[in-house]
Amino acid sequence: MVDDESGVRELVSDVLELEGYEVTVAVDGLDALAHIRKRKFDLYVLDINMPKIDGLVLLEKVRSAGDPTPALLLSARREKDDVHQGFRVGADDYVTKPFSIEELALRVEAILRRTKGNQSTNHLRCGPISIDLDQHLVLFEEEVIELSPTEYNLLNFLIERKNKVVRKDALLNAIWGIDFENNSTVVETYISYLRKKLHRDGFEGIKTVRGVGFQIVERA
Repeated sequence: MVDDESGVRELVSDVLELEGYEVTVAVDGLDALAHIRKRKFDLYVLDINMPKIDGLVLLEKVRSAGDPTPALLLSARREKDDVHQGFRVGADDYVTKPFSIEELALRVEAILRRTKGNQSTNHLRCGPISIDLDQHLVLFEEEVIELSPTEYNLLNFLIERKNKVVRKDALLNAIWGIDFENNSTVVETYISYLRKKLHRDGFEGIKTVRGVGFQIVERA
C-alpha cells in the first residue's frame, strides 16, 4: 500500500489487515520499488499524487518490467484523463478520494478473487480440505467427506474467504437468507457439524472469533 499521507496509509492498512490481509506499506514510489524488488505481492494499492515517483509512473515502471501484479489506484483527481491514463498503464481498478473503507475492501476482494493465483475456478482449497465445485465434492486429503447441502454451502463460503473473519450476520444472510439480527444458534450448530467431520489428523482450522464470527485458516 503506497501513499505519502501517513493518515491514509494507516487507515487503509488497518482496514485491510482487519480483513485478513498481510499489508506492507511504502511512503512513496521509490520506497515501493525497493519493496517490490525484494518480494512478490498479490496486489498493489497505489496513490497517484506522490513525490519522487507518482503512482502512474510507478505502475508504468513495474508493467514495463513485465510485472503483471494487479493494481488498484487511489487518487483525489477526478479528471477523466487521469482515469484513462491509469487504465492505459495497467490499473485494474480506480477509487477516487474520499472513499468509503467498505467500498475499498470490497474492490480489493473482487480484484483478488479474479486474479490471485490464477487458480482454476472450479476448485477451492484450504489446508488439507479441497472442494471440487463441478462435482460438488469435498475431500480431506484424498478422502471424500460427506456433507449436507447446508454444510457444503457453509464450508464453501468460508473457504472462499479463507483466513478472513466472516461475521455471523453475513453467514446468516448468505447461507440461510436471514437479513436481520437474529439470536439463533444455527450458525454455531453447523460450525460444530463441520468441525466434527473436518477437524482431524492435527487440522483444527475452523475458528470462532468471539463476538464477531468465524474463519477458516490454512494452518491451525
